[in-house]
Amino acid sequence: MPFKGVDYLLIDSSFREEELLVRQTARRFAEEKVMPLIRDCWRDGRFPSHLIAEMGRLGFLGANLEGYGCAGMSNVEYGLMMQELERADSGLRSFVSVQGALVMYPIHAYGSEEQKQHWLPRLQSGDAIGCFGLTEPNFGSNPAGMTTRAKRDGSGWVLNGEKTWITNGSVADVAIVWARTEEGIRGFLIDKGSAGFSTSDIHGKLSMRASVTSSLSLSDCRVPDSAMLPAAKGLKAALSCLTQARFGIGWGVVGAAMDCYETARAYSTVRKQFDDRPIASHQLVQEKLAWMITEITKAQLLAIQCGRLKDAGKLEPAHVSMLKRNNVSMALECARLSRDLLGANGIMDEYPIMRHLCNLETVKTYEGTDHIHALVIGERVTGVAAYR
Repeated sequence: MPFKGVDYLLIDSSFREEELLVRQTARRFAEEKVMPLIRDCWRDGRFPSHLIAEMGRLGFLGANLEGYGCAGMSNVEYGLMMQELERADSGLRSFVSVQGALVMYPIHAYGSEEQKQHWLPRLQSGDAIGCFGLTEPNFGSNPAGMTTRAKRDGSGWVLNGEKTWITNGSVADVAIVWARTEEGIRGFLIDKGSAGFSTSDIHGKLSMRASVTSSLSLSDCRVPDSAMLPAAKGLKAALSCLTQARFGIGWGVVGAAMDCYETARAYSTVRKQFDDRPIASHQLVQEKLAWMITEITKAQLLAIQCGRLKDAGKLEPAHVSMLKRNNVSMALECARLSRDLLGANGIMDEYPIMRHLCNLETVKTYEGTDHIHALVIGERVTGVAAYR
């Protein structure tokens, strides 16, 4: 039965026609192309790579960027698209998020015109895949501590270091690698197959299984001067990319919460216990459903306001921290409550809840942990940094 949406406060009435059309396009794609196979992909630990080209044709890759073949969506349209993709699976949204926000965005914002012309059309169509190399084995929440180095050598650069927990790492045609130089932290475009550059996949994951996660190794990796992103100067440039990705996450997890909630709501109306009445008639069940629909509604409103602010050029990184922190926490609790309502059936992959729950455990900690975003918000409201 087609998904009708979760709209307790008639929020759809606030969307423009083109926004609803984007959502419907993404919803149809997710339901027809992703949901029938995502359980097997998650079981097998593989990403449905055959869908990349179609996502490119639909304009999902780099969707809120202008030019170079990109769809030029508004940020609300982009958010609604991410919501529907993550309703299918966090791994799918993560691929689109990395491709657009962490690879195409920095090239678009900080790259030379030659770099833009070379990479952006290929990345938009899905003919090329990218990854973003910032996190290191010993530096996750503190990227300023990175040890990867890039040293000038004649007309080029030599890079040495390690990056880990990199989505798309082993399948990427280009890696954006951040490294410390004598001029500060800079970003470099590393082509797949470059001498001294290698990747290896991370196995044994119990979360984000329908996603490729890798480590990157740079051992005297030599690149030309033209590989540097000329306008990406300092850690602030790398963090600006993370802000773009976090915005998409804040919308995406609402979709995961919706899927868990709707699964639990429907299940509770047909599952019978004790007096042969559906468990939906019990007060404790209704209390859980009431909590979920209330929190999903609040998360929707937070996402929409952030989207409107972003379209108006008024969205701040601290706003995005609230969006990401609140909505991920909400989605994770919705998954846990939904699992509880399904009882033993909640752990079966016949239902999507346990898959969402496991994925959301990762989403809570990547792109800035819950605690780091709390400190960002704390600094915003007090004026005092408390990161140490």
